[in-house]
Formats: sequence, C-alpha cells, structure tokens
Amino acid sequence: QVQLRESGPGLVKPSQTLSLTCTVSGGSITANSYYWNWIRHAPGKQVEWMGAITANGSAYYNPSLKSRTSISRDTSKNQFSLQLSSVTPEDTAAYYCARESGPRSRTMRGDYTNIDHWGKGALVTVSS
Repeated sequence: QVQLRESGPGLVKPSQTLSLTCTVSGGSITANSYYWNWIRHAPGKQVEWMGAITANGSAYYNPSLKSRTSISRDTSKNQFSLQLSSVTPEDTAAYYCARESGPRSRTMRGDYTNIDHWGKGALVTVSS
C-alpha cells in the first residue's frame, strides 16, 4: 500500500523559505507513469497545484508560483521536497503531497482525477 507523509515546520516567518518533505512508502518515486505533486489549500481559497516531479526527476511548476518554487527529490530516501521562498501570510495553507498515475499528468490543469494517493497534509502558517 502506497503511503505519503508530509513533514516540515508548521510555522514559517514572512520572507523566509518554506520547506516540506514528502516521504513515500510502498512504492518508488522513480517508477514510470507516476507524477509526484505538491498541492495546497489555503483557507477560503481554491485548491492550488504548485508543481510536480516526474519519475525521471524533471520538475515543472505552476507559472504563478514558478519564481518562488523548487521541487527536488532524494531517491535514496524515496522522498521529494518542496521549497517555497519569500513567503507571506498568503502562503498559509495546508500543503499536500500526492501521487498521480497515468501516461500524462493532468494536475497542472487543475484536474486531480488521476491522483490515487494523498498525504494527510501539513498545515503551515506564515506569521511573525
């Protein structure tokens, strides 16, 4: 059974960098036809796809966040990570890692129908 678990600080100060790690068990992040996503949900706002990393390590991002976002991975630990720089209180949200299956990713279009596993989410508050 594939499981994803987010970890990282729950409180980040404005202008700092938010860092989260998703630890995957029960499946390899290098397996073909899977995409490893970061998605967030801020209070009172719609769910927002942030970016993803593919099985071969290619990362791609939501254009609205691209300048502040970096997604990387550590295959030896079967983990992938999110960094969001220059955070503001607007970045306060529940952050989720998720696995998408299929030949082509749909999450960049806001289509989450092919996501088959979600982490439980990590609440991150941006506040001084």
